[in-house]
Amino acid sequence: MWSYFSMITALPMSNMAMDTIRNRLLEKLNLMYNYITAYLSKRNDRSVKALINIFYSFIVKGGSIFVQFALVPLTINYLDKYQYGIWLTMASIFAWFSFFDVGIGHGLRNKLAEALALNNFNLAKIYISTAYAVVSIIFISMIAIFWFINPFLNWNNILNVPNTTDTNLGTLTFVVFSFFSLRFIFGLIGNILYADQKPALNNAISSIGNVLALLIIWILTNTTEGSLFWVGIVYAGCPLVIFVFFTIFLFATKYRLIAPSYRFVKIKFLNQLLGVGLQFFIIQISVIILFATSNILITQFYGPEEVTAYNIAFKYFNAIIMIFGIIMSPFWSAITEAYIKDDINWIRTTLQKLNKIAILLVFIVVVMYFSSDFIYRIWIGSEVNIAKSVSLLMAIQVIVSILYLPANIFINGISKIRMQLYLAMCSITITIPLAFIFCKILDFGPSGVILATICSTLPTGIILRIQTHKIICGKAKGVWFR
Repeated sequence: MWSYFSMITALPMSNMAMDTIRNRLLEKLNLMYNYITAYLSKRNDRSVKALINIFYSFIVKGGSIFVQFALVPLTINYLDKYQYGIWLTMASIFAWFSFFDVGIGHGLRNKLAEALALNNFNLAKIYISTAYAVVSIIFISMIAIFWFINPFLNWNNILNVPNTTDTNLGTLTFVVFSFFSLRFIFGLIGNILYADQKPALNNAISSIGNVLALLIIWILTNTTEGSLFWVGIVYAGCPLVIFVFFTIFLFATKYRLIAPSYRFVKIKFLNQLLGVGLQFFIIQISVIILFATSNILITQFYGPEEVTAYNIAFKYFNAIIMIFGIIMSPFWSAITEAYIKDDINWIRTTLQKLNKIAILLVFIVVVMYFSSDFIYRIWIGSEVNIAKSVSLLMAIQVIVSILYLPANIFINGISKIRMQLYLAMCSITITIPLAFIFCKILDFGPSGVILATICSTLPTGIILRIQTHKIICGKAKGVWFR
């Protein structure tokens, strides 16, 4: 068939024939354009905006997922699985400090979305200016405090690393911590993009940082010997540089009217950001307990090498969470807007579609589990061994998350998170004790940490789905509607 096609295209063609083909092609393209335009014109503007963002996010985030997967074997080859485990544990510790914005970032996202929905740009500027001022004070103060106490911390003991390690962990931790802290200040631009229902642009910014890190690690691999210090600088510094650039660029152009200004810092508006923000803060603390501490618990119980195996399985299965996140990210602020405008029918229809997508993704996770050993060999090689129990429990953990994420994004979007707050506090109290029981008493190995996380998230997912149903049906009262 291909040879037949080649023969036809090789025949000489007259100008008239070429004109006929060109006209037919233009006619087909015009029909396609009219079909797409007619389809989009029938849909809610909010839905169109979400679909456009999902389309661009898939293009951008798909490349980002590929880059993140490529970074793992490249970094392991540059270092080794032991030093890579040290870096993962260190990064998990510093991830804790991101939540010291006491939820202002999430509060800004919701309140700014409300202000933009009402076209109140003056109020939007106040929210942004106040958020930047407070977050800057918090994290710059944290850098100063860390500079003072860091010399007294024994990072070799904290990371369970022998004192014979060549890397000066004290210097590395201070530099990386400073970069992490500054990134949380400039990363507020991401909350603004989400509030403006432009998650695709935020994903593009993050992806550029990952690509830059991949490029530099590749250069280091070909020019220097393995250095944990330079890996830390690259991983922490590249996102910061990109966020600084786009913060300056966007506030000088697209968001010039709502750019932060010290004259618009109004501390009395901080309560509005913190009203929901403080609740988000406690919820985020539970996220730390559920996920960020996993690396620390594993390195303390079993050593840094097991952290590498756990993290590879986590990245593999969490790719589905990232994909679902691409689909759902435009809907958080869209739901906020719809709820402000009392468009419950749109919210109900949207959640039904998201739940159907969730069920489809569950089947994909099952396929990923049965093909995991094959994928690991292609991706990482034989250097790192991942236990089948780790893959199985990681798959179950991801399935639990997928099934309740639509309800979670709805509740976050309308700021009715009091029930989620109570559930988060329960998670904080049970996760670490459960991990200790499963790992040290029942001797489940690293799988015990994942099992503890599942036991914490499963009840949360069930209750949040019940709450969503009550709110949509107008039956929520008391803590279900707060």
